[in-house]
Amino acid sequence: MTVRQEYRWPTPRRWAALILLLTLTGAPAVSPHAQGLLNSEAGGGDTPVEIEADDGIEWLRDQRQYIARGNASASRSGVVLTADTLTAHYRGGEGDQKQVIYRLDADANVVITSGDTQAEGDKGVYHIEDKVAVLVGDNLRMVNERATITARDSLEYWDERQLAVARGEATVVENDNRLVADILTAHIKPNAQGKQEVERIDALGGVHISTKTEIIRGKEGVYEVPKQVATVCGDVKITRGENQLNGDCAVVDLKTGRSRLSGGQGKVKGLILPSQ
Repeated sequence: MTVRQEYRWPTPRRWAALILLLTLTGAPAVSPHAQGLLNSEAGGGDTPVEIEADDGIEWLRDQRQYIARGNASASRSGVVLTADTLTAHYRGGEGDQKQVIYRLDADANVVITSGDTQAEGDKGVYHIEDKVAVLVGDNLRMVNERATITARDSLEYWDERQLAVARGEATVVENDNRLVADILTAHIKPNAQGKQEVERIDALGGVHISTKTEIIRGKEGVYEVPKQVATVCGDVKITRGENQLNGDCAVVDLKTGRSRLSGGQGKVKGLILPSQ
């Protein structure tokens, strides 16, 4: 028989709120200047998770779950996860044992916010102890001040490695420039002001860069975001109007629109049509 205990009480801003303590045993200390998208504060420890919901929070004791419904949110150390429904899975709670939340499931209108970075999806799972979040569904995207990253299949966040991974027609848009690949891996680091920014994006499979004047295709690439310089390698083709250059690698300056092409053993091939 499933035992259900439901918490509902009014507060000035919500109809329900619940404070739960996390005990991440053995979690290493994290420098405040090296925090990722979902990192806790330095030192980890018993950092509480605050869960709020407009329509109440339900405790399923036998299933070891808390379910928050209606504009639900969970916040911890400056990171906020919101969704229509949040399900917190925990272990422990018997006798003097603390309840340890190890996973949060988010369903419908999922948004993760940390500082100036926001990620959106239809469904999400946050593995707290591994510090990994995965978003799936339609209209997947991550937005910060520098760029917008979208994906078809999934968006992943790896806190310990400071990475965001977009899979399936992954696209990053910055100003009038667009980078598309099968997989995009964004490396996140703090800037001089301490804000988290995407420093570098690695592109793998079906790389396609489009600017105002050119289209560059290749098998893999690296985009240095602050410099706005992309390096594409592997059967590279640069198309400008009806003209095309083929080579092994290309360096593209997205600020100036200039490209430099190199070929295997110094060979570069091109098809240049005479202008009218």
